[in-house]
Amino acid sequence: MTVIGLTGQSGAGKSTASGIFKSCGIPVIDCDKISREVSTFPEFLEKVENAFPGYTDENGLKRREFGSLVFNDREKLKIYGEIIFPMIRKELFKRLKSLKETGERIVILDAPTLFESGMDEICSAVVSVIAPLDIKIKRILERDGIPVELAQARLSSQFEEKFFYDRSDWVIVNGGDLSALRAQTEKIADEIRKRFDV
Repeated sequence: MTVIGLTGQSGAGKSTASGIFKSCGIPVIDCDKISREVSTFPEFLEKVENAFPGYTDENGLKRREFGSLVFNDREKLKIYGEIIFPMIRKELFKRLKSLKETGERIVILDAPTLFESGMDEICSAVVSVIAPLDIKIKRILERDGIPVELAQARLSSQFEEKFFYDRSDWVIVNGGDLSALRAQTEKIADEIRKRFDV
């Protein structure tokens, strides 16, 4: 089965592109959903509490406070990655196995931290979504309801555009026009099918 990585900067419109790929008939595995599931696991919460005392309670992870902590400190973000990425990978491979058993020949791996987690290594190609800074900040504020400072901190902890251009087979530039984003994504879906004969 051919795995295509889909990644990009926070707020760039990756989830919208993911939905368009899905509408083109290509199955999508959403690593954000897997991450949210994993973050409720007792094993995960125990490891986070051991590494970052006080950031969990009876309701689970204190998301906003924890986000402020790790997105402002690269070392803490690295430690967090070492906790969550192996758990995400384990759940991801279960889903890949299930899709393969049903006869799927191609899948989009929608993963905001594709490179950070090392999951790009299982991908035959990578599609990245980028967007202008003001659009990304606006989308993050609307989507997550967080202060602008936290949105800026989140973006500053991520890779810059050049990183994605250097490591991607296709780059979608999302200027905020949905029809343009759809056209770019559908064109790439066709090119993927042709390149990998699926």
